[in-house]
Amino acid sequence: MHKINPNKLLMSKWTSTSPQQKEKHFIVTTIIRDEDDKVTECVLEAVINKNEYLLPWQDLTSPDHWLQGWK
Repeated sequence: MHKINPNKLLMSKWTSTSPQQKEKHFIVTTIIRDEDDKVTECVLEAVINKNEYLLPWQDLTSPDHWLQGWK
């Protein structure tokens, strides 16, 4: 399991371990906070086609699905 500081996710790079539609490399373009200013979700943008996906930031901690950086 990756240790991630959710406050430092913005503009971080990620690689999907199971690419769909040739979308392998992603950048976190937005972080979403709740009323207590805690990060709850993030928006990942696929580098190849600019598609955006909203997901809970904790999903990035799974090495079965995500690798930090572009591999």
